[in-house]
Amino acid sequence: MQKIKKYISFFRLRFTMGLQYRAAAAAGVATQFAWGALHILAFHAFYRTDPSAFPMTIEATVNYIWLQQAFLAIFAPWITDNDIFEAIRSGSVSYELCRPVSLYTMWFTRNLSLRFSRVVLRCFPILLVALFLPDGYRLTLPQDLHSFLLFLPSLFLGAFVAASLLVIVYAATFFTLAPQGLRAVVTAASEFLSGFVIPLPFFPDSLRRICEALPFAAIGSTPLRIYSGDLAGQAAYTAFGLQIFWLIALVLCGQLLMRRALRNVTLQGG
Repeated sequence: MQKIKKYISFFRLRFTMGLQYRAAAAAGVATQFAWGALHILAFHAFYRTDPSAFPMTIEATVNYIWLQQAFLAIFAPWITDNDIFEAIRSGSVSYELCRPVSLYTMWFTRNLSLRFSRVVLRCFPILLVALFLPDGYRLTLPQDLHSFLLFLPSLFLGAFVAASLLVIVYAATFFTLAPQGLRAVVTAASEFLSGFVIPLPFFPDSLRRICEALPFAAIGSTPLRIYSGDLAGQAAYTAFGLQIFWLIALVLCGQLLMRRALRNVTLQGG
């Protein structure tokens, strides 16, 4: 219990620090609201041709987009702690190795606090405005209470999966020292395969099934589709189980990679 308190205290400290960037949050709200509105207008143009030709209803698609923008900071693969990359590159990570904490758990906590501090400042204004837009463009409530109750833990699981994936990128930087290439690959793969650009139901069936089985879908696609009603019943529980599976798998892989990196790490030539 004493060990857990250390990480909870660190999470609270980093979370409070993140809440200080209110001007950046205000700019982010405006940008994300505009981006969401553009996406919705584009989808409306397509849906007017033949609504029955699309795998999701326009209401479900609108809900998906607004929630994606409101909780973007939780899912976004490009949100990383640049101080960690700099610490590895410069060798100052040696100071963190001297602390009586798990480096993996510390970096996992830092990434979570960074994400949650950003989303708290941005999600409420976006959700509030989206709820009062005209019909066809506004965020609607989920179809039933069950979908909402499953959406909440799925949302947090998506944040945990995102953080565990990023810690693997941090650990891999011990071997490469230059994280730009790996970050670019992970960011591009996550954006496309998790449904950030186009929701996964719009993909061809064969590609969609592959994407749904990958960890990227567990980050953002699953909770958003559960809320919008696109995933319901057994399909929702299966996707939720995949989130748990990928969280465990990525945490184990990250810890193994971290141990290997720390066994062979060389700092400033020593």
